[in-house]
Amino acid sequence: MVAIVLLTYLLMLAAFFRPQHRKFHVSTMIFVMLFDMCIPVYLYIYRDWYTRLFLHGDISSFLVWMHFIMVLSLYILYVFQIQIGRKLLRGDAESSLRMEHRGQGKGILVVRALALLTGALLVEPDPTARD
Repeated sequence: MVAIVLLTYLLMLAAFFRPQHRKFHVSTMIFVMLFDMCIPVYLYIYRDWYTRLFLHGDISSFLVWMHFIMVLSLYILYVFQIQIGRKLLRGDAESSLRMEHRGQGKGILVVRALALLTGALLVEPDPTARD
């Protein structure tokens, strides 16, 4: 799962540096945002989150809360970014709007990198997996 998430980060970086290719930029960013929204659903369905968080006591871990805050911040930034992106797609091409969109995009890249890092630190190796 970590490798897939890293690939989506690289894809997001590629789309960030190619805003002039609007179709690629918009579709890639939408895909990555939707992917990020599906990760908690995947973890809820396929991981034993209850045992890890409550029975093992990880709910009080600083790293778990740091990761939660990073993911929550990322989702909030996505909402703001989508609002400005929709204005840009409608044709409101003010330079201040573009600068704000780009600045939020940089923030998203930083927060997403931190969310990926904290998430990778929380991954427990599968004891049944073979080397």
